Amino acid sequence: MLAKRIIPCLDVKDGKTVKGVQFVNFRDAGDPVALGKQYSELGADELVYLDITASFEGRKTFTELVKRIAAEVSIPFTVGGGIHELSDVERLLAAGADKVSVNSSAIRRPELITEIATRFGVQECVCAIDARCEEDGTWRCYLNGGRVPTERTLFEWAHEAQERGAGEILFTSMNHDGSKQGFAIEALRRLHEELSIPIIASGGAGTKEHFLDVFQQAHVDAALAASVFHFGEIPMAELKKYLADNGIVVRQTSSKQA
Repeated sequence: MLAKRIIPCLDVKDGKTVKGVQFVNFRDAGDPVALGKQYSELGADELVYLDITASFEGRKTFTELVKRIAAEVSIPFTVGGGIHELSDVERLLAAGADKVSVNSSAIRRPELITEIATRFGVQECVCAIDARCEEDGTWRCYLNGGRVPTERTLFEWAHEAQERGAGEILFTSMNHDGSKQGFAIEALRRLHEELSIPIIASGGAGTKEHFLDVFQQAHVDAALAASVFHFGEIPMAELKKYLADNGIVVRQTSSKQA
């Protein structure tokens, strides 16, 4: 059985790691390179870096940051934000990223997923989906960091992304983001049941029990979180031990990391 993955997420704005609640009210969480190196040493399985205010100048700045991250971090990391065409992917992979994450640009032009998968391989392409459960129960996809609603819905878009060649789905529940009340279990379970590619859960982690719940009940392949790691609320080694003690297969940290 493949080990479940624990993935710290680092939202990068103006060269700093930030964390918000439901995509707003950001606060500084530290240097993204230093944090990434620390997580690597503490036993995280992967990292995700998202340039949350990507612009032309921001993309160039972010590329330099990716090079610095690659020089310091020994675990795989995914980068996203401002990726619109194959040249963006090529630039970030060449800078040292292991995978790229596409979100708004893929909804606007779904062919981008096919192009990335064809050119660089399915394993290089993560389709990130930000969705909110509306009052009628529909999970609606949003663009531009949760600012713009679309006509696309979570499950039909996830199916299309898989068909086009996405290697993983990173689903963030906007309702749960930053709430620390637990993951969107039902939606994540449905994604797992309907799709054949790995599902990464994002949005809502607040306790070790929330991680256990999402693995046991939704059967996701990985769980992503930010503030509980950035602000020291859940130590990585403690989380890994807790999950293992409760029957979840995880890559254990070394005694040095613990």
